[in-house]
Amino acid sequence: MTKPKTKSDVQLFDTTLRDGGQGDDVSFSVDDKLAITEVLDGLGVGFIEGGYPAPNRSTDLEFFKRARKLKLRHSQLVAFGSTHRARVRPEDDPATQALFEAGTEVVCFFGKTWGLHVERVLGISREENLKLIEGTAEFFRKRRRRVIYDAEHFFDAYADDPDYALKCLQAAARGGAESLVLCDTIGSRLPEEVAAATAAAVAALGGLRVGIHSHDDSGLAVANSLAAVRAGARQVQGTINGLGERCGNANLVSIIPALKFKMGIDCLPDAAVARLTEVARTVASIANVALNEHQPYVGLSSFAHKSGTHADAVFKDSRSYEHLPPERVGNRRRILISDQAGRSSVIQRAAAYGIKLEKDSAHAREVIERVKQLEHEGYQFEGADASFRLLLDKVLGRRKSWFDLDHYTVAVKRFKDTSQGVMCEATVKVMVAGQVRHTAAEGHGPVNALDNALRQALEAFYPKLKGTRLTDYKVRVLQGKDGTGSKVRVLMETTDGKDSWFTVGVHENILEASWEALVDSLEYKLMRS
Repeated sequence: MTKPKTKSDVQLFDTTLRDGGQGDDVSFSVDDKLAITEVLDGLGVGFIEGGYPAPNRSTDLEFFKRARKLKLRHSQLVAFGSTHRARVRPEDDPATQALFEAGTEVVCFFGKTWGLHVERVLGISREENLKLIEGTAEFFRKRRRRVIYDAEHFFDAYADDPDYALKCLQAAARGGAESLVLCDTIGSRLPEEVAAATAAAVAALGGLRVGIHSHDDSGLAVANSLAAVRAGARQVQGTINGLGERCGNANLVSIIPALKFKMGIDCLPDAAVARLTEVARTVASIANVALNEHQPYVGLSSFAHKSGTHADAVFKDSRSYEHLPPERVGNRRRILISDQAGRSSVIQRAAAYGIKLEKDSAHAREVIERVKQLEHEGYQFEGADASFRLLLDKVLGRRKSWFDLDHYTVAVKRFKDTSQGVMCEATVKVMVAGQVRHTAAEGHGPVNALDNALRQALEAFYPKLKGTRLTDYKVRVLQGKDGTGSKVRVLMETTDGKDSWFTVGVHENILEASWEALVDSLEYKLMRS
């Protein structure tokens, strides 16, 4: 049961642009970073860490220069750096000066907390390290900057020498830091360790804000973040979709609804949390990484039910197999149609399309038997909603024939001179409303050429097809023992710029399987229109 909401004093600190950009599959341009900044501001996070404006980081320097023109409504932009170098005054350290010149009202800097790093990495004494931390905080505070201190490796340091770890936090506090963030930098700690060390830090700092910054090397970044909040932390740092170096950072997309709906901490308005799925997909798109569809809360599979028993229970009471209504995070329920589906699954899916089926009706039984037969042949409807919708119409005798195929031909020409590339051309002859259309088109590959030729034939009759395009195309060999004669399954994703839908085709001939999925994709658009 959701706990009563309390007024939030827990700040959300997003480091997607800085720590998230350190992931091995992520590379942000300046324009990417500006676009994500506006998305995060729209979500309403308190702080957006924009990057590390060091002299050798041209992208981050350019970002902060251009970001000054952004009109942020909810978020504070943060520049990130480190303590000044040993035996160099802060005002004489180029990196410290660049951090100041980034022009943000808030700066976040990290310092060494673990004696191992102080003595072996920096090569200085522990006392000198404390002076670096305090001096850096004081430098920025005297220049009217709000200061957040990231205590790198705090939990490893606390396990090794708790007194010194706390002294590092106190040094930052003396210098004027307003928030002291405890970092599980290598994601090595368990929730009970994080909770105990966080509680000790909260007790030692006399009311100053303590934060948590977790990495996911042990798969515990979200759990550790929530454990820290329970122990008194009042700032949570993380990234959208858990982007970050190695195994990633704590995932704010999971943390935000956990805080709000599980712990009763009103960290964002309901309307903002209801945009989480959109935000997660937008950031993934800008970062050019695939969203994990099994990701909690926002993945396509998060509220997907395949078992007929589960679907029937959800139909009666969604709480039976859903930990919260998917709409709260901007997601939706999916009832997957497969050979495991029962009549309740078919009825629910039909109801989602506005079609009422009776549980014991012949139509419901026929749909299930047809699905089982087709899945035995290799079709898969759990990832092809549009093809299932058209199958449903066919069983009900409602599927309209938008055109009739006479024939199609696809030619692939490869030149001896490889610099000329490979040429693909398709011709399609169809009958539409009593008229014959015979068209030809080229494409980057045989399926692309076939797609172009069919659209060219149909768009004159059906202008609403203009603007639709394929966005994904997957092929799976179903029976590899038959070699190149094996049956294949083709799954296509199509969009009209507003909505997306999936279709499936199966055949021993990959072009025929592609044709089936392509025809379904266009007929689904026409049916909806």
